[in-house]
Amino acid sequence: MTRIDPLFDYPYRRLAALLQDLAPGETPVPMHIGEPQGQPPAFVAEIIRDNAALWAKYPPLAGTEDHRAAIADWLVRRYQLSADSIDAARMIIPVSGTREALFQAGLIAVAAKADKRAAPAALLMPNPMYHVYYGAAAVAGAEAVTVPATAAGGYLPRLENLDDAVLDRTALAYVCTPSNPTGAVARLEDLVRWIELARRHDFVLAVDECYSEIYDETRPPGALQACAVLGPSFDNVLTFNSLSKRSSAPGLRCGFVAGDPDLIETLTMLRGYGGAQVPGPLLAAATALWRDEDHVAAARAHYADLFDLADDRLGHLPGYRRPEGAFFLWLDVGDGEQAARKLWTQAGVKVMPGAYMARQDAAGNNPGASHIRVALVHDRDRCAEALDRIAETLGG
Repeated sequence: MTRIDPLFDYPYRRLAALLQDLAPGETPVPMHIGEPQGQPPAFVAEIIRDNAALWAKYPPLAGTEDHRAAIADWLVRRYQLSADSIDAARMIIPVSGTREALFQAGLIAVAAKADKRAAPAALLMPNPMYHVYYGAAAVAGAEAVTVPATAAGGYLPRLENLDDAVLDRTALAYVCTPSNPTGAVARLEDLVRWIELARRHDFVLAVDECYSEIYDETRPPGALQACAVLGPSFDNVLTFNSLSKRSSAPGLRCGFVAGDPDLIETLTMLRGYGGAQVPGPLLAAATALWRDEDHVAAARAHYADLFDLADDRLGHLPGYRRPEGAFFLWLDVGDGEQAARKLWTQAGVKVMPGAYMARQDAAGNNPGASHIRVALVHDRDRCAEALDRIAETLGG
């Protein structure tokens, strides 16, 4: 098994090294990181202020009953579940952003698999990917098995194409829909098929749905919705969501994990040892955010406008593709590193080389090498300026 160095492979560290000592050609526009620049609703600050007394208390490990109820109600509404299908006390846990929870899910899954098989446990992940998945494999001592998520498979990882021998030693499979970085959306039948695989081969299906509310035309289905198609059980499934993207509140550091109650119990135990809990004032604000859809609809309209803007400015480029969801452009530019350097030194636009969000396959090919990821996270005017610079730099 090849040893993984998560520090060496960390994409933002690699980008910093790539651009080190290179001056931006124009006033910088950071489009390399998925940090929404909009503001959350004004009531967030008000609720935090009104609950200031809770700063004097340790945050509850499982959050509050009201918070879990708000999430359960949202899940039922959003995914058209039966009203009694979500046990808020056993199936939901708030987390300090989903990054750490996605990471920790890999740890508990590998630990559970360790005593069952002599072969090393595997963590499956799309390639390209959100880098935290790869880091979880590194720290857990598992084999990171990358599954192509390229144009040939609709930019989704086709887990069903893997050999049974690999699936049998899989502890957990990460999937992301809408996808970071490709913007692809899994169909309900995809999710159903992956859940069936997880149950047949006894691994955890970890579905990263943090971009679920940012989509173009079709509202993405969810993993819990797919569970309902198969019956009343949520076995082997964990779904992850967050207020960072949905509510433009990345600094709130508040998300949740929902699904299989036995897995939630194990994750809760791990978080009792090494997890950062969500402070009470922030939890109160998050509760209100899960109950409000007006700000979400406004944000979604904003991103749809930015998709239209990207169509107008970059649609003529051969490698352009409008995303189905999330807020990233995944542009095929021939050489992602070269394009990133060129955009920085000539246009002052900082983007992420696609190679840094992917890993070489067995044949030595990196499926992200020809791409760049561009985050549409600014207001319309700033995005328009940056897209014009990109078009002029790459289309000339």
